[in-house]
Amino acid sequence: MAEKDKHTTTQMYNAWDKELMKARKACKTLCGAYNKLDYTHFHNRKQFIRKIVKSTKENFMIEQPFWCDYGYNIELGENFYANHNLVILDSGSVSFGDNVFVGPNCGFYTVGHPTDVQQRNQGLEYAQAIQVGDNVWIGGNVVVLPGVSIGDNSTIGAGSVVVKNIPANVVAAGNPCRIIRKIK
Repeated sequence: MAEKDKHTTTQMYNAWDKELMKARKACKTLCGAYNKLDYTHFHNRKQFIRKIVKSTKENFMIEQPFWCDYGYNIELGENFYANHNLVILDSGSVSFGDNVFVGPNCGFYTVGHPTDVQQRNQGLEYAQAIQVGDNVWIGGNVVVLPGVSIGDNSTIGAGSVVVKNIPANVVAAGNPCRIIRKIK
């Protein structure tokens, strides 16, 4: 099985694989060009994002700068908005529902590294999908780790580190992120 196929199916894969390195380089080149676009050319920015990510709906905005690893594993729902300095390490899939708002300096990291030193030093890693439901608000400086799902209508407080699934209809915050209260 090709390393590209492994990294999208939660299997351990070699991150130094030539095909994966080539794909990351191509994506980072596109991200770098996107980040240099004139801010006033809204239409050009949307078209550029469509070259980077797997799929978008009609209305979305990602403020510059934006970085991701591959792009082909990212899906944006309708009315998606991300403030400045969004980072998505998309070795696994990252899907955002409709009406998702992401504050500045947020990271979504599907990739993890083995605790075994020899495996890690060989460039082995794994990826687990991240899924964000509809109507979710994520405050600034939030980190979402591999394998996490965030349920519909939930709010994640600024500065949180989300290490486990967050259900629908809650406010959650902290490091590690935990449920603060239910939303009525």
